Amino acid sequence: MNQLVGQHVLSVDQFDRETLNHIFHVARQMEPYALRQKRTTVLDGAILGNLFFEPSTRTRVSFGTAFNLLGGHVRETTGKQNSALAKGESLFDTARVLSGYSDIIAMRHPDAGSVSEFAKGSRVPVINGGDGANEHPTQALLDLFTIERELAFHGKGIDGLHIAMIGDLRYGRTVHSLSKLLCLFKNITFTLIAPNELSMPQKVLDDIENAGHKWHIVEQIEGSHDADICYQTRIQEERFPSQQEADKFRGKFRLNQAIYTRHFQSKTVIMHPLPRDSRMEANELDNDLNVNPNLAIFRQTDNGVLVRMALFALTLGVENLVQQYDKDVVWFNNKEQG
Repeated sequence: MNQLVGQHVLSVDQFDRETLNHIFHVARQMEPYALRQKRTTVLDGAILGNLFFEPSTRTRVSFGTAFNLLGGHVRETTGKQNSALAKGESLFDTARVLSGYSDIIAMRHPDAGSVSEFAKGSRVPVINGGDGANEHPTQALLDLFTIERELAFHGKGIDGLHIAMIGDLRYGRTVHSLSKLLCLFKNITFTLIAPNELSMPQKVLDDIENAGHKWHIVEQIEGSHDADICYQTRIQEERFPSQQEADKFRGKFRLNQAIYTRHFQSKTVIMHPLPRDSRMEANELDNDLNVNPNLAIFRQTDNGVLVRMALFALTLGVENLVQQYDKDVVWFNNKEQG
């Protein structure tokens, strides 16, 4: 049964394991369309309002691409300064107006809780594309989907997972949402690697502990970690009180092939929500990792399209109609899975 039809997707708190399994089942069915082996027009005529009031590349384009791949049309607003919000319009009024132009809305906003506030005024389903340092539910879904796929390749499941989370765990909303989703599984071990100033919020630690899982806090990448997943996060410099404060932590958690070999298993999967900061002073994930088959960061981005396609199909209630509206691809296509 589709429990998402007509619903907002605002927080990972609204998911259980059954819902996750259903989303991932639909996401896997989207692969032929994402790889351009087939195309579908199931959402022909439908309009996505893609409202991004905070800088974004992957999430914004991924939402638009996912909707286009289902045959829908995309209308975008980027930057708060380019919207009526800069003139003092409330989120409620903006929602009432723009939901009249759209069948579904994807939204990112720099303030925590803002997308939920916007949804109160919306007449159509709203999907949270990230609200400040609070949550990023679709990123958590694509991360979990990636973890499931990567572990399956090694003959493992998510239950019993050991994940090392590295970097800015205080402001990194992706690790907050992913941790909440992992709490739905069994016997998860979290190794949390961050300086004290950037440590995981206590509320997330409480959620992990109350779900019966284990967490360990360390401040440096040291020792040998038997983690299945190494999940690194960017220093969220835009969330700091000043650039000077953010610069104190830049480059503290670099990962290259030598460090990976020294501290992780040969099969440890490397993940990152992107963008990775490749500037010399940061160099979070060195380019020498690009040839490492366990670097999954580009498989994550590909999986993001699948998951967002699934969410659109489920929210608009067409998940069982996609194949009825598919057609052959007539243009040259040599696309491969990342």
